[in-house]
Amino acid sequence: MRPKPVPAKAGQTSSKTPSRQRRPQKQQPAPPTDRLKRLFTSLCAQVDGGHFTNAIHTCNKILRLDPSDRDALRTKLFLLLQTEQYDTALALIAEINEQCSFERAYALYRLQREEDAAQVLKEIKTNGKEAEQRGAMHLEAQLSYRRGLYQSSLDIYNELLETADPSSDEHADILTNIPASQSHQDFITTTFMQSMSQLPSSIASTLESAPPPVFPQPASIVASVEEPTKKLEAVETKKKLRIKRVPKGITPGVSPPPDPERWLKKSERSSYTQGKKRRGAGGGATQGATVGAESGPVSAGASHGGKTSGKGKGGKKK
Repeated sequence: MRPKPVPAKAGQTSSKTPSRQRRPQKQQPAPPTDRLKRLFTSLCAQVDGGHFTNAIHTCNKILRLDPSDRDALRTKLFLLLQTEQYDTALALIAEINEQCSFERAYALYRLQREEDAAQVLKEIKTNGKEAEQRGAMHLEAQLSYRRGLYQSSLDIYNELLETADPSSDEHADILTNIPASQSHQDFITTTFMQSMSQLPSSIASTLESAPPPVFPQPASIVASVEEPTKKLEAVETKKKLRIKRVPKGITPGVSPPPDPERWLKKSERSSYTQGKKRRGAGGGATQGATVGAESGPVSAGASHGGKTSGKGKGGKKK
């Protein structure tokens, strides 16, 4: 006879059929096309919501997957200009193969490099696209205003005003900038000359022939800055005397001092005694007794709390 197989105990497995736990399979990464779709969806939401810093990080992720993506490069350039990272924007423009002349001129203008910006604007005028011409004219007007060429700035704005749509934001901006250029130009041509003509000839002649004012030397500037700081430090080092607060109705030196045990419980004070007994409390004089010459003898059975044989509360008179 064959031996019977020994049944396996609970929790144990037989050697012939070992239990194998299923390991979780590693999720395979999504293909690059699906990842790009998700990243561009996030990028659009971030740009629409104004989260430009996060949008720049998303552009960097897209460019890691596709370094030559034109949309990601243009969007990143726009975001760098919006976040005022002009040096980084210029470096990105140098890496891009296509021309970004207007963006380059704008970055140079914001970096206070007026000469370089003017040179780029000249190149746009001669070789630029039609779409860049109008933006270049706006930038040239602002550049002329900053350099003090108010008449040139005024002429450019008047030219733009003729072709601007009256219902557009551009039209409102031009109407705001024209008075600023006009007021500066009027001051140089008329207001300044009228003010000079009203002055006495002796003062006017000295003003025109006087040398320009001499700016103070750096050492004197440092000394003038150090003196106030030293004075402030000396004032701060002095300790301010704290005024003691006196309660209302108390005169120092006249009113008696407060009780030093006022913060203790009444039962813990040295002056504490047992509380007085209330009127009518038990254990004292007999009820109805009076003290004086006219009072008569007090009966022994009339004490409070004892039983009265004759007169008492609730008792009957005999």
